[in-house]
Amino acid sequence: MNSDNYHHAGGTHIHEVIGIVPQIILVLPFVIGLVIYFFAVINSNRRYRKWPFYRTVLWVIGVLCAIVAVAGPFAQRAHTDFTVHMLGHLLLGMLAPLLMVLSAPMTLALRTLNVTLARRLTRVLKSWPVRLLSDPIVASLLNIGGLWILYATDLYTAMHENITLHVLIHLHVFLAGYLFTLSMIYIDPTPHPTSYVYRATVLILALAAHGILSKYIYANPPSGIPVYQAEKGGMLMYYGGDTIDIVIIFLLCYQWYRATRPKTTVTMSRGQYKHF
Repeated sequence: MNSDNYHHAGGTHIHEVIGIVPQIILVLPFVIGLVIYFFAVINSNRRYRKWPFYRTVLWVIGVLCAIVAVAGPFAQRAHTDFTVHMLGHLLLGMLAPLLMVLSAPMTLALRTLNVTLARRLTRVLKSWPVRLLSDPIVASLLNIGGLWILYATDLYTAMHENITLHVLIHLHVFLAGYLFTLSMIYIDPTPHPTSYVYRATVLILALAAHGILSKYIYANPPSGIPVYQAEKGGMLMYYGGDTIDIVIIFLLCYQWYRATRPKTTVTMSRGQYKHF
């Protein structure tokens, strides 16, 4: 089936999938998250020292990236142009999660909630499901493995023909991307930390799998996708993904350096400074 026939045959389904209802379903959690974050910042600033403004800015930009990817003209275009779809994937599954992780939402929540609710949240963060999902290997399988299933099978085509699949896949892309970023760089308190060597190893393997997938898409377009769009989309996935991954690599290496660099302790003894 050529691309014109594909788009013509699927036009009705595409119109239905990207109608107002699925867009509202996808946008609503991000809007709620934005409002809650704002109220949390206001409450935190009243009770404690001022919450860093740059974290609020990062949260706002992250939420906007996610909203643009799932609703509005950009999201409409993404259903008929694979290159635009791939840009949406980068916004929803990579850039938005990175910016929102850097916004430290759990730290803000713990500062804002009362003691009882903060303890309950802490228990949830310490629970075994959170420990499992935040493990770098599990998070990588959910993230990169999910993308392989999406683009290397007929799931991509099915997503455009079923509202439920459309919503679930987009939610999965964001949540898996958030978990992956969260498992690699520690901005919020982390009840289940893993070693830097472990995270770095998994990150390298995940980046390799992501790069191989982009080349696979380039050479093997998903069903109904024109070759030129698959080539552009694959290149965008490869180079755009690397650009965002560089930030994660830098932050991981920086945190690793800070955690392992020699520490100098200065004490006063008999009127002289001693360094340990």
